[in-house]
Amino acid sequence: MEQREATWNKKTRQWEMPPLESTRIHGLEITQTEHRFELIEIDRFRYTTPEQIQGFVDHLEGIEQHLRLFNAKAGMLTDGTMPEYLMRRTGGVIGLLGRLLEDGAQEAMESGKELIDESLLDEIVLRRDAPEQAPDEPVILADPPTADKTPKPQKRPRNTVFDDAGPAARAGA
Repeated sequence: MEQREATWNKKTRQWEMPPLESTRIHGLEITQTEHRFELIEIDRFRYTTPEQIQGFVDHLEGIEQHLRLFNAKAGMLTDGTMPEYLMRRTGGVIGLLGRLLEDGAQEAMESGKELIDESLLDEIVLRRDAPEQAPDEPVILADPPTADKTPKPQKRPRNTVFDDAGPAARAGA
């Protein structure tokens, strides 16, 4: 299976995918994903104007509504300094934000904390596999902190099969 990796083009300031010769049809490159879906490039969130800030907070609110953590509370991702923290950690890159929150939710369940906060997210390391970082991308640690290498005691994982469907289920709807 041929693999390809996007590279940052400094001149165009965009990510570029190299052509994949094995998938040419009538001279056009087609992969299964490209054939089945229309690929849309999504720019990162910005955080300078009130409209941009509100757009980012609205996005966080949508994510927050779908998180099923036992100790989650309204405003977990949108109140206080959390929006600024998440913007600083991810640079507004949607994929990094999703990765950080997904890993944070997993850690929240495994630790029994069942809540995402800055202290929990501080323990999550975002990794980059791309060879070159774009100039305006956030700085991301390459290796996890080496403070404590003591293995965590193994605990039976939480069964999420029977988690509720959200606020509608709790209201009895």
